Amino acid sequence: MSGPAIRVRGLRYTYPDGHVALDGIDLDIADGERVALLGPNGAGKTTLMLHLNGVLRASAGDVEIGGTVLSRSTLRDIRRRVGLVFQDPDDQLFMPTLAQDVAFGPANFGVRGAELDARVAHALAVVSMTELAGRSPAHMSGGQRRRAALATVLACEPEVLVLDEPSANLDPVARRELAETLSGLDATMLIVTHDLPYAAQLCRRAIVMDGGVIVADGAIDDVLSDTALLAAHRLELPWGFTVGLR
Repeated sequence: MSGPAIRVRGLRYTYPDGHVALDGIDLDIADGERVALLGPNGAGKTTLMLHLNGVLRASAGDVEIGGTVLSRSTLRDIRRRVGLVFQDPDDQLFMPTLAQDVAFGPANFGVRGAELDARVAHALAVVSMTELAGRSPAHMSGGQRRRAALATVLACEPEVLVLDEPSANLDPVARRELAETLSGLDATMLIVTHDLPYAAQLCRRAIVMDGGVIVADGAIDDVLSDTALLAAHRLELPWGFTVGLR
C-alpha cells in the first residue's frame, strides 16, 4: 500500500436539487486505523461514505485508496478494496441461504471453486456464523443479520471497511457481539454512527461533520469531552456515560 489507506482531497458533491452535501472535504486515514465519523442527520456522512468506493461520483476533488486514485478505470479494483456495510442488512442479503449471500460478492469479482469456498468459510467463521451457512437470512435475528451482512463484505477481503450505523436497532447482546467481531478485524475502518459510546468503544479517533464540512478531528476522548462542540452539532452522550471509562 502506498500512502494512507484513505486520502480525500477537495471532495465536493452537489445533489441534483442544488443541495451541497460535501463542500471541500480533506481527509487522511492511516492503514489500520479505526475512525468514527460523527455528526447530525444531514451532515454529509453517508454521502462521504458512498464516495469511497464510487457509489457516488464527486462533483470535484479526488478519492485515493492505498495510493490508487478512484476513476472509471480503477472503479472495479476500488470496489473490491473498499467494503461498504449498510445500515439495513436487507441491502446486502437477498439470496436463499447465508452461504450464497456470502459467496455472491467474491464470485462477482471472479473468485471460483475452492478459493470461493474457502472465502465463504473464513468469512462465516470470523462472524461466528458457520453453523448458519444453510439458513435463510430472512429467518435470522437482527443481530445475526447484521453480522451476516458484514460477512458478505469480508468475503471480498477488503482493505477498508466502511460501516453505516452498525449498532442501530441491536439489543445489548447483539451489540456486544458485533463490537467484539469488529475489534478482532485488521482492516482499516470508518464507522459512521450516532452511537457515541459505541464509537468510543471501537475507535481512538473521531471526525465530526456538519453542513458538508469537517468541523473537528482528533482523539475520540477529546472530541467526546468537548460538550460545547457536541451541543453545537446536535450530538449528545447518553446519561451516565463517562468519557474514558469503557
